[in-house]
Amino acid sequence: MAKQVIEYAGVPVGIVVPDKDLLKFIAVKFHVHDLDGQHFAAPSDVQRAIHKLMSASQAGIHRAA
Repeated sequence: MAKQVIEYAGVPVGIVVPDKDLLKFIAVKFHVHDLDGQHFAAPSDVQRAIHKLMSASQAGIHRAA
């Protein structure tokens, strides 16, 4: 496994690097910082976590409006 850029909506938001037989996510954008340092089994798991985080964030914005 090598490091890999993770994108969300076409924008690079972080990278994953091998760590302890898993992938460690390193956030480079503030809106995904809650996931920084978490470990995942596959890049697709990171994508799902980002989607879930962003969906929850957007729902909170709509409720506050």
